Amino acid sequence: MDQDMVLRAKVQLLSANRRVVRGVEGLWIYRLLTQVEPEVYGSKLAYVLVEASASPLVRELPGQRLALLDEAVAVATALDAANPYRAKMLARALAARRELDGPQAM
Repeated sequence: MDQDMVLRAKVQLLSANRRVVRGVEGLWIYRLLTQVEPEVYGSKLAYVLVEASASPLVRELPGQRLALLDEAVAVATALDAANPYRAKMLARALAARRELDGPQAM
């Protein structure tokens, strides 16, 4: 892992002055930091992935939406069971995944 990139991501996170950094910047930051500290940043990555799957940029691209949601489910599943945000983020990701599947999944 490139420590300069990790440091840059942490500086961007601190300078954002928001609880959760959203959008492309948030995806980059949380994807990188989740590799280093998954229990700290994984729930935020799952949150941002689900949010990104509903963005206007991918709304009409079911393949990309599915990839984002599958990543969110995988990240949330990988969190330790003791993580206080695991259940909430996993439920949110799975619900968005089911919504994308629509009535044909039932």
